[in-house]
Amino acid sequence: MKSIYIYGASGHGLVVADIAKTCGYENIIFIDDGENNYPSFDEIKDNNGIPIVFGVGVNTVRKKLFEKVESAGFEIVTLVHNTATIASSVAIGKGTVVMPHVVINAKSTIGNGVILNTSSVIEHENIIGDFAHISPNSAFGGDVKVGELTHIGIGSSVIQCLTIGQNCIVGAGSVVVSSIENNKLCYGNPCKVIKELK
Repeated sequence: MKSIYIYGASGHGLVVADIAKTCGYENIIFIDDGENNYPSFDEIKDNNGIPIVFGVGVNTVRKKLFEKVESAGFEIVTLVHNTATIASSVAIGKGTVVMPHVVINAKSTIGNGVILNTSSVIEHENIIGDFAHISPNSAFGGDVKVGELTHIGIGSSVIQCLTIGQNCIVGAGSVVVSSIENNKLCYGNPCKVIKELK
């Protein structure tokens, strides 16, 4: 029986578990460091023969867990739902989860620990940085770059040839028509910077 650990038993973890099943994993083992009935990472860290993926939606937390798990010698796997459409020239990093009906077009690069959420569209030659989260129904034109740890809100659109920096939050439903520097909270149509993030 093919087994996998899912680190994080939140609602996001439940969605990741369903995707794991479409990828052929029959034995789903949740682990969580919170106060619940799941084993913690410390309880399973010596059993690193089972691969692991992350069920945590918060980018900074997911990055910390990724680094901890990697240093403990676990295989970190990538999960791609069987309804996703991915061009043959796309590169996807480890620990990334590609959810139902996502489209990733030619020569795009997706980093480690990324969430490409339901029905998001990543056009040609995009670069999505490590531990970014692209929310459901977001659409990117060609040659867009998104920095590490950035969160793009539900239903946002980004026109072609823009850069969104590291550690940014783009609010739901935004229309991004100009590049955004690092560490910015922004939203609206057109998307405007609201404040600096630490």
